[in-house]
Amino acid sequence: MTKWIEDSQIDPVVVSSRIRLARNLKNDTFPLYSSKEEAIKTLEKIRQAVDELLPNGEYVYYNLEQLEPREKMRFMENHLISPGLVEQTGKSAFYLRNDEKATIMINEEDHLRLQTLYPGLKLNQAWEECEKIDDLLESKLDYAFHNEYGYLTSCPTNVGTGLRASVMLHLPAMTITGYIMGLMDALRRIGLTIRGIYGEGTEAVGHLYQVSNQLTLGETETEIIKKIDEVANEIRNREQNTRNFLLENKKLEIEDKVYRALGILQNARMISSNEAMEQISIVKLGLDLKLIEDEKYKDLIKLMIDIKPGNIQNRSNKAMNRIERDIMRADIVRNYFS
Repeated sequence: MTKWIEDSQIDPVVVSSRIRLARNLKNDTFPLYSSKEEAIKTLEKIRQAVDELLPNGEYVYYNLEQLEPREKMRFMENHLISPGLVEQTGKSAFYLRNDEKATIMINEEDHLRLQTLYPGLKLNQAWEECEKIDDLLESKLDYAFHNEYGYLTSCPTNVGTGLRASVMLHLPAMTITGYIMGLMDALRRIGLTIRGIYGEGTEAVGHLYQVSNQLTLGETETEIIKKIDEVANEIRNREQNTRNFLLENKKLEIEDKVYRALGILQNARMISSNEAMEQISIVKLGLDLKLIEDEKYKDLIKLMIDIKPGNIQNRSNKAMNRIERDIMRADIVRNYFS
């Protein structure tokens, strides 16, 4: 179980806040276009700087090529590294801080992807921490920077500040009512985007969504973070109001949905990751609305992550096929909800 999520229940809607900075080294070929030899030289240059600058023992270094597939999957599922880093396995690595709230990814789409991740709505705290790490590394590494355009990156949408601020939100009520479509349109109109659980190109499983800025040029870091923070608060209020509406006007339908979900989780002998997450999400909605009052059923966001394929295999310490994972997942959720 990843450590950052241990107090994720502090907010019923905002699961986490993430800051990510994209940086590249001046005169080094961008990772997407570099040979393996060039990428390894860049990796070693960055590794030397990190080892010199950061407190000894505070971070653990992982080379992607030396990890089992299930281990890479687990780090990604726990939101500690990006799917893009896993795709660059032959020439990428990362440092993970002991509290698992900070990651330094090397040779993803850019030479450096710095990430800080906190539970709840803590964008400013995540930014302060990420900026400290960035300033420290910049004191040793020569970043690719343009006086007019800012930090230079592989993708034009990251040029400028190189900053992506995002929040992960649990939005079951807005999804059930269909209001989520209107929210998506509204966010696009103000330059924001809403994506699935692992960001770009992924689906929203378990009613979990990520809201982030689309562009990093033309706004300061403070302006970007302020906008996401304000929008996250507004979405939280809308979700809470929609939950109250359901409770007042469709209580029986929601109660039925919640107890059906609980029945599936208590009795399933095989269950896929997506189905389990959907049903757990509905039970969490029932708990948040106090339709179910049971102290046993808590930390459900943790449970959603625990039952993902990589975590399932890591738990059993072996590679497993889909059927084996579905059986073990059913055992886990059945025991949890018994």
